[in-house]
Amino acid sequence: MPKIRLLLYREEDGTIPLLDWLDNLPQKAVAKCRDRIDRLKEQGYELRRPLADYLRDDIYELRASQEGIHYRMLYFFHGNTAVVVSHGLVKKQIVPATEINKAIERKKKFTANPALHTYEDLSK
Repeated sequence: MPKIRLLLYREEDGTIPLLDWLDNLPQKAVAKCRDRIDRLKEQGYELRRPLADYLRDDIYELRASQEGIHYRMLYFFHGNTAVVVSHGLVKKQIVPATEINKAIERKKKFTANPALHTYEDLSK
């Protein structure tokens, strides 16, 4: 049984930003990213560098690299029982402030209405 419930952020229109992003990555990169998601689900708050790191304002990054490309999935915690993966990006040098701000806004929306913004099926 996982220590923490892993959720994906869902937009008001029903789209899942992380899954849309994963759909456009090479298969090896998707496998690496899914491995990191599994680790986050298993370890939750205990996951540390080099697999995860704190960015700012309660936003964290899940880190994966494949063939020199750095993939990042931004996430936040919802209380002590759930972690929500907001979205993914390819990192050039640093995670852009615009991407962190996007995750912060999604955290606010999620906190205001978790039922509307929750997606839990990771079988896709």
